[in-house]
Amino acid sequence: MKARYFSSILIMAIVFVGFSGAQTDPNDAWNSSVEKAINYLRKNQAEDGSWSSKSSPGITGIIITGLIKTGKISVDDPMIAKGLKYIESLINTKSGHIAGIDPRVQLQNYVTSVNVMALSSANKDSYKAVVGNAAKFLKQLQWDETEGKNPKDDYYGGAGYDSKSRPDLSNTAFYLDALVAAGVPKDDPAFKKAIVFVSRCQNLKSENNDQPWAGKINDGSFIYSAAEGGGVRNADGPAKDGSMPGYASMTYAGIKSMIYCGVSKDDPRVKKAYEWVSNNYSLESNPGMPPQRAAWGIFYYYNTMAKALDALEVTEVKDSKGVSHKWKDELAVTLAKKQSPDGSWSNPQDRWMEGDPNLVTGFALMALSHAKPKK
Repeated sequence: MKARYFSSILIMAIVFVGFSGAQTDPNDAWNSSVEKAINYLRKNQAEDGSWSSKSSPGITGIIITGLIKTGKISVDDPMIAKGLKYIESLINTKSGHIAGIDPRVQLQNYVTSVNVMALSSANKDSYKAVVGNAAKFLKQLQWDETEGKNPKDDYYGGAGYDSKSRPDLSNTAFYLDALVAAGVPKDDPAFKKAIVFVSRCQNLKSENNDQPWAGKINDGSFIYSAAEGGGVRNADGPAKDGSMPGYASMTYAGIKSMIYCGVSKDDPRVKKAYEWVSNNYSLESNPGMPPQRAAWGIFYYYNTMAKALDALEVTEVKDSKGVSHKWKDELAVTLAKKQSPDGSWSNPQDRWMEGDPNLVTGFALMALSHAKPKK
């Protein structure tokens, strides 16, 4: 009897120790991940202050934004100072953008947008004029009456890679990120135009979406682009009936874009989109993507998800099974598990440049900056 009692106690102790050991404290995970990433980035910063500049001059802006927003290091830190110096070298005083002296046209929106975010994060008076000029430049890329488009056109209000590219929700979301970071007033016409395009990217038939495919699924999710009949990235094209299922990274992009454009959290568009992301909550994949594409752009997804839920001021997400998720804690733990020993992150499924550990580490830090532990 006594032996059986002690055996039971021993088993319970082993189970308890094993269970406790399996738990990861979210605060510890967050702090450890950020510190490791900072060390990695210090070792891999180029002499000119950039990271992966040959791949894109915008990667440095993403990293600097993530580093500053975590609050772990100051703007005066030598690594940040060098990174900002590099971004300063991309300021084009003639054109007003922040993409270099003679950049590929297709880089102008994304690169200028992320560099506006970086310089705005630095919060220096010396950058105010540059940021203001960049915001004016970005507005010129938005499809509107200047390009002969009116609110009935499916291009209207959107932004693409440049002033001539088909608009899409990803470019438009970064464009809006930049306008918000630059302090553009909420009543600015750019936001009013943008919400026209953003609303058209949603699988929701309403007075705000007149596209023929909008009501076929009608679940509130968002697709990549409403222009030219609609475009997706989770399939090779629309289904035979013309429907286009949405996916999480674009749905979160749609949510935060609507919030940035002044749409209320109680608006049916926001509520329906939030219902979709709640029912499809996951940190293991980019929901809405088919299995073979489940990890495509997943770090972009983490960043967009964190930013959207933060904008909604949501601390817990209840999924379709009724389970509540403290998303900030879960995100911190998930990213800690995915981090490489050297402190970087990368995506084995190298889609949309996510094979570059510098870019992906920047995305991870941006995501973590919205999941800070409570002090």
